[in-house]
Amino acid sequence: MAFEKVTRQRAKLRMALTGVSGAGKTLGALYIAYGITNDWGKIALIDTEHERARFYASRDDLGTGEFLYSSLTPPYSPDRYKALVAEGAAAVGPDGVVIVDSFSHAWNNEGGILDLKEKVAAQKGKNDYTAWNEAGKEQNALVNSILSADCHVIVTMRSKMEYALVENDRGKMEPRKMGLAPIQRDNTEYEFDIVLDIARNHIATASKDVTFLDRFGAIITPELGRDLAKWLNSGVIAKNATTPPPTVCADCGKAIAAHGKTSAERIIQRSVNAYGRALCYECACEAGKKAKTNAAAGVSDGAH
Repeated sequence: MAFEKVTRQRAKLRMALTGVSGAGKTLGALYIAYGITNDWGKIALIDTEHERARFYASRDDLGTGEFLYSSLTPPYSPDRYKALVAEGAAAVGPDGVVIVDSFSHAWNNEGGILDLKEKVAAQKGKNDYTAWNEAGKEQNALVNSILSADCHVIVTMRSKMEYALVENDRGKMEPRKMGLAPIQRDNTEYEFDIVLDIARNHIATASKDVTFLDRFGAIITPELGRDLAKWLNSGVIAKNATTPPPTVCADCGKAIAAHGKTSAERIIQRSVNAYGRALCYECACEAGKKAKTNAAAGVSDGAH
């Protein structure tokens, strides 16, 4: 039977926080994560902001504790994001939270999607149109990888003023402010279930919501995370909840499986440590061969 009566199931948080610099995206994400877990050790934060998130660790004045932390430095490639999200999810477990702070770097910074598009377009026989096709696939794969993580996920995105050319009362076109927009691919924020826009005064309001936050307008505290946890856990347990989705290989896209006596978890850990991304056994072998060849030629393979 193709259809059955729908039931609401327990869910993982898929949230985006947007705002200008200083609005409180990082601290807000940490508060929500702590409200959900009640355990700072079950929060893993990926920091692209020149290690600014370290300032929020174990602060008595802010009520923060010691969370798990990893600094992501250039290049901000999709593979490096995917690998760290997978590593963070494994570290915190299904009830933990991975925070990506920020997701904007994956779009317009060194090694990001726009950088990738320009490099593809510069290749012989390529142009902007075909380059967007390849870059778009990388973007989609990155977003899908984050959304499929077996834990709660919060991403932050920087906001900028959006302008549009409109006709004035003299019949001439002039730029006009249209409001703040996240620095990411258009409509990326709507891939998430909840989007909170944080203003300069730290007040957060929902621009997209599937929960109870459509009328929310306040400064974020851990209480919001606790309320979200109650709502997310109020559904029934999914039939396949005991079998988390397998980690997929960053190179070939296939599920990573055990090889001989080596478990899938061990293969993932080794490949992340060696090449900066989760790889299946076969692709890890290929990456090893490439690394040896590059080392002999004196060329870096870009792994961190």
